[in-house]
Amino acid sequence: MCVRTLTSKCGWVAAVLIAAGTNAQAVTCEDIQFDGASYTACTVDVASEDLRLYHSDTDGAVLGGFSNLDALDPSRKLRFAMNAGMYHDDRAPVGLFIENGDQKAPIVTREGPGNFGLLPNGVFCVTETSAQIIESRAFARNPPQCRDATQSGPMLVIDGALHPRFIPDGTSLHIRNGVGTSADGTTAIFAISNEPVNFHSFGRLFRDEFETPNALFLDGSVSRLHADDLNRSDFGFQLGPMVGVFE
Repeated sequence: MCVRTLTSKCGWVAAVLIAAGTNAQAVTCEDIQFDGASYTACTVDVASEDLRLYHSDTDGAVLGGFSNLDALDPSRKLRFAMNAGMYHDDRAPVGLFIENGDQKAPIVTREGPGNFGLLPNGVFCVTETSAQIIESRAFARNPPQCRDATQSGPMLVIDGALHPRFIPDGTSLHIRNGVGTSADGTTAIFAISNEPVNFHSFGRLFRDEFETPNALFLDGSVSRLHADDLNRSDFGFQLGPMVGVFE
């Protein structure tokens, strides 16, 4: 019997890459159905792709959207991008944000209002070869060396368990996006709902479908995706932090 994990031959990620062919790119996006709802999921091989977080250009101006992000490097095509954390009215990150080794905002560990303050929240930490999601207070006690990082909340999955505040019949329904990481840190799965869903359903997508041991909510309502695979590039409100992969 095959044990279904992210790295096994019968795992979700392996199935995506096999379906795309043996020469599949290391960023693969597809539309999926889970528990009666539509989602778009993008799988990134962190070990081979240059996955990075973005906020400002070289002059310090907030990028704000996918077109400005794409224009950062005219020599390469933007393969994938997504909003990557909550932000204030001036689009400054709400919590910890590190861009190419430069910390632009400090970590916040106190409980507070809104989704961000619904503890436990977490940090999505990216190095040259791996990505992981770490609960914020654990991160603050022993900060790892992250080249890029963004803090958001709540965590969707914590060591294989759903956030304790999620309820199956929750009535708060929104378009939501988030990220989960494989246990070995080599794979990141980004997902956005294509219809309003509650936190419990969204968390189960990462726990039960993708089987990521840890997953982090990035935002709701303003959630947007750029997926070159699908000829999709959403538009709307100006964004703060973003995550992306160039060709």
